[in-house]
Amino acid sequence: MEKDKKLNPSLPSGFEDRWNKKLVLKKQLLKVIEKNFLKFGAEPLETPSFEISENIGSFLAEDEDNPMSDVFSFKDGDKNITLRYDLSSPLARFVAQNNQELPSIYKRYAIQNVFRNEKAGNGRYREFMQADFDIVGNVNSAQANAELCNLISSTLLDCGLNKDQFTINISNRKIVQGLIDDLKISEDKQLKVIRAIDKLDKPGFGLKGVEDLLKKERKDASGAVTKGADLTNEQASQILNFLRIKDLKQLKENLKNPLSQEGIKELEEVFQILGFGSNLEQVKTNFTIVRGLAYYSDFIVETNLNFKVTNNKGKDVDIGSICSGGSYAKLISRFKGVDIPGTGISFGVDRLLFALLQLDQIKVDDQKPVLVCVMDEKYLKNYYEIVDQLRENNINAEIFLDTKKNLGKQLTLANKRELNIAVICGDNEFNEGTVTIKNLRGVKGENNKTFPKSNLIDEIKKLI
Repeated sequence: MEKDKKLNPSLPSGFEDRWNKKLVLKKQLLKVIEKNFLKFGAEPLETPSFEISENIGSFLAEDEDNPMSDVFSFKDGDKNITLRYDLSSPLARFVAQNNQELPSIYKRYAIQNVFRNEKAGNGRYREFMQADFDIVGNVNSAQANAELCNLISSTLLDCGLNKDQFTINISNRKIVQGLIDDLKISEDKQLKVIRAIDKLDKPGFGLKGVEDLLKKERKDASGAVTKGADLTNEQASQILNFLRIKDLKQLKENLKNPLSQEGIKELEEVFQILGFGSNLEQVKTNFTIVRGLAYYSDFIVETNLNFKVTNNKGKDVDIGSICSGGSYAKLISRFKGVDIPGTGISFGVDRLLFALLQLDQIKVDDQKPVLVCVMDEKYLKNYYEIVDQLRENNINAEIFLDTKKNLGKQLTLANKRELNIAVICGDNEFNEGTVTIKNLRGVKGENNKTFPKSNLIDEIKKLI
């Protein structure tokens, strides 16, 4: 390839490579999350990256004129296929397809990447990993939804967070729907209203931003215009008054619509069940949470962090919810022959990772390999014997892969890779049956230790 035609190594916006400490921590998080999913009784499930477009629907879309604008869709022969934008819609298809073989109460977990064709930002990517836990079947909804809250708390605590560092916010979509019904808001405007309400706590919105979305339009800082729901001043005013209510008891006194009262009662039942366990204090009501995805029907949950998160320039950023979900009564019933409700949550693994990297309290369990240096090619067999001995004792180890490099260059590479221990053996060591280890993070002049070869494993374990 000609010099002026060489490729520029880059990635499209919203995608990133993950490596080194960041990837190690991510894998560590995934182990913790999966352990908790199993602890709460779920079975693993994997679905393909692509689904037939009509099967997973367009529940993400905010642009009614272009319902597939927020997803990656492609033509496949005579069908349209879509990269999955979440893990709940594929679950619905799977349950409908395999209903006869599944238990009456089906708990599943899935940990896979999802894809969204939307604006990227701090902690927000166009390809990112979700970790989902769902309960499908005719169950006591209060028990199932309380179990989701218990799972969120258990998982985040095991990830290394303290109880005061996160809040599990819950609501019920029936509360808002009852208000919408009372205000006689037409069906074609209702989803826009719900999505406007859900924006209240998002950066740059607040009551004024929601009011703009409830009325004609909202213009953001960049000048971009989002069409509003075009409500009357009275309708918008009533919704804004609702958004100012924070107490469940006060809400019960103010909203008399039967559907709203039903939603309030269902929340009270969730709190009652939570009171039987140890996570009641972690869960709070937030009636503005209604979730933008159109398939949610009643119970809603969003988990937010209570500490500041900054970007690489030190600027405060809002990464939003790190675990959210809710109940979906009709997502599965779209398919022939099934009418099964479900409820579930989804951890945004990459968002959570972005936040945890801000904290010094998260310990990365990263056992760096011990480097066995090659001092003399004639001892190569002996060096491999040392490597084997270390690995057989569950110690990560590698041999330097170039017999032409001197010791100084080998140690330079070890330091660049932030390795902790090097094994150094030359003529003296092999003649005397000893081995020398160098603590690469120790005090200079005091970091070398020579001892009988039989003590190698014990001495290494003292340092890792």
